[in-house]
Amino acid sequence: MSERSKAERPKFVTPKGRPPARRKPAAPGADLFTGVRPPSGPKTAYYDPGCTQCPRLAEFLTETHHAHPDYFARPVPSFGAAAPKILIVGLAPGMHGANRTGRPFTGDYAGVLLYETLHELGLATASESVSADDGLELRNVRITNAVKCVPPENKPLPDEIRQCNAYLKSELVELKSVRVVFALGRIAHDGVLTAEGLKRSRFAFAHGAEHALDDKRVLVDSYHCSRYNTSTRVLTPEMFKKVMARACEIAGL
Repeated sequence: MSERSKAERPKFVTPKGRPPARRKPAAPGADLFTGVRPPSGPKTAYYDPGCTQCPRLAEFLTETHHAHPDYFARPVPSFGAAAPKILIVGLAPGMHGANRTGRPFTGDYAGVLLYETLHELGLATASESVSADDGLELRNVRITNAVKCVPPENKPLPDEIRQCNAYLKSELVELKSVRVVFALGRIAHDGVLTAEGLKRSRFAFAHGAEHALDDKRVLVDSYHCSRYNTSTRVLTPEMFKKVMARACEIAGL
């Protein structure tokens, strides 16, 4: 599939309005998540829809819910196959993307190249991810994030990344079928290494780099498919499709 022109790509409109001024942070464990919004999944070892362990993120989610009552505005669950061969790890939900829709890389620009590529490689039933109820299914692949909650200005703090790493660690333990962990960006790369108890100094991040996590699983790195990286040509569609195709080859797909 050839690269789409800008005119052909889906246009995502960022809703107007910003969360109100901050209020006093809630204590960890407080019930902040009330009101009308899309339903969430059940609590598991690697996902807690009511998690408030990071006060700054919990506060920001509460403010976001007040500003946009119809947004998902919770920790965003993983999406995809129950027994995947490839686990894609992103950074964190986008404010008006996954934080709005409740599905990773859905509803904003970051998901355009990702889902196009997955569809081209036979890993997705459609080339666009519009909403959590659009019927899209993933085959042999699952998408998660290093940080489950949307951070202010898309910048999670180191302590928040460390706190949320326990969920990623549990998911990696749970998914026995995974053969390739596909890291979108350095934070995802570092998060995987932390979850696996491996030293970062032994595994340098680079686009297209491959690292053996153990005798069964390989970590494959890619630049993040963000608007900035794609618009500046740090990451081109050809670059991304090549490294994703390599991940499929390693996974035996």
